[in-house]
Amino acid sequence: MTTRSGDARPVVVGIESHAHHQVPLAWAADEAARRRLPLVVVHAHGMPTPTGAEGRLPSWQKWHDTADRAAEETLAQAVSFAESRHPDLPVSGLLAEGEPAWVLREQGAEARMIVLGSRKLSARQELFTAASVALPVTAHARCPVVVVREWEHTVVAEPYLVVGVDGSPASQAAVDFAFEEAELRGAQVRALSVWQRPLLGVLDEEKALGECRETLYEAVAGRRESHPDVALHHEVMTGHPVEVLVRESQHALALVTGTRGLDGFAGMLLGSVSQGALHHAQCPVVTVPARDDRPSPPQH
Repeated sequence: MTTRSGDARPVVVGIESHAHHQVPLAWAADEAARRRLPLVVVHAHGMPTPTGAEGRLPSWQKWHDTADRAAEETLAQAVSFAESRHPDLPVSGLLAEGEPAWVLREQGAEARMIVLGSRKLSARQELFTAASVALPVTAHARCPVVVVREWEHTVVAEPYLVVGVDGSPASQAAVDFAFEEAELRGAQVRALSVWQRPLLGVLDEEKALGECRETLYEAVAGRRESHPDVALHHEVMTGHPVEVLVRESQHALALVTGTRGLDGFAGMLLGSVSQGALHHAQCPVVTVPARDDRPSPPQH
C-alpha cells in the first residue's frame, strides 16, 4: 500500500503526563506504518497548579524547569515506544507550552489525522473538565480525529468498521474514510442508517424507512468499484442513533461518524450522535469533518 501522491501529512498523536497512553500511541504508530506516513508525538503542558504544603505556587522559573524536565522525559519515552514498535517508522516529538486542545488543533492543521487517548470519564467529566481534550479537538479539527480508549476491546474474527450514514456531507466523508481504512486493514464495512420514531409517530412509517434506505444506498454507491476488496454490508435500523451505533460497533475496529463544521460551540458542532459515540462507544471512535474545498494556506 502506498499513500496518495504528494500526501505525506503526518499522523499526529497527543499524549498526556501521568497517563497510560500506550494504547492510543500504539494505535497511532500502527496507523502511520500502515499508511506509510510519519508520526508526530505531541505533548503539550499548560499553566502551573498550586503545590506544596501551604498551597502556594512555586516560582514561575522553578515550575517551568520542573515541568519541562518531566515533559521531556514523557515525550522521549513515548517516541522510544513508537520507534521500537515500528523501527522503520519516521517518528518525531514535539514539546509545546499551551492548552493541549489548542496545540493539537494548530498542529493538526497539516495532519492526515489526529489520535487522542480517552480515559474512562463520566459524561460530565468529558464535557466540563480539563481532563479531556477530545471534544474541542474533534469538533474543530480539519482532519479526522480518532479517540482511542485507554483499555483494550475485543474484536471479532472477521474485522469490520461501522459507519453511521445520514446523508450529510460529513457523513459522505465518513463513508470514504471507512472504506479507505477497511482496505488498509483487510476489513469489512457495515454502513448503518438509523431511523428514530418521532414521539408523535408518522403517517407512513414504511415510506420513512424507504427514504432512509435510499439515502443509505446513495451514500455507499460506487464505493465497491473504488474499493473492490472491501466487503460491504448496509442496513437501516430503528432506535436511538447513539444506542444503535454503539451497540453495533461494540466489537468493531472503529466507529466512524461525521462532524458538522469548523466554527462555533464544540458540542453543537459535533452533534448529539458523534458526541454520544465519544462518551459511550467501547471501540475507537473516528470523527470525520466534511470535505474542506477551500485552498490550503501558502507554505513558507
